[in-house]
Amino acid sequence: MSFFQRSRKILAALALVFMLTITTACSSAVAREPQTTAPIASRDYGSIARGNTTAGQDYGTWAVQASKGLLNDAYVRDNNKLGVVISPQVRPSDVKPLTQSLMQGFHKSFPNQDLSVLVYAPDKKLILTARYDIQSNQVNYQQPS
Repeated sequence: MSFFQRSRKILAALALVFMLTITTACSSAVAREPQTTAPIASRDYGSIARGNTTAGQDYGTWAVQASKGLLNDAYVRDNNKLGVVISPQVRPSDVKPLTQSLMQGFHKSFPNQDLSVLVYAPDKKLILTARYDIQSNQVNYQQPS
């Protein structure tokens, strides 16, 4: 891989981190009460919809659209757990910075609670989990063993 190709990919990842940080800060998403109706099946993967609340569904849809192809899918459960399936174009070295950016945006949209971001590879195997603890204001990262 040439220097210019690497540089282009790194700049794309940094642009996504910047974009997610800025646009999430300016978004008007507000956490709402959980829906009482059953979740809707997703057309893409035959799984549960992008969120089990209206705010979660909106955030999951927005995250995929704003990622410019870096995320294949996203879901939000109970307004405190974000799961994303990354695309094959995300390099292993870009997974943690992308996760940090996702956690920052998720925290701004769903403040005042403990949060989790689960990152899945394109084959849907869990590759990284980030947990934010509101009391310590710390994010812990854990890779599956």
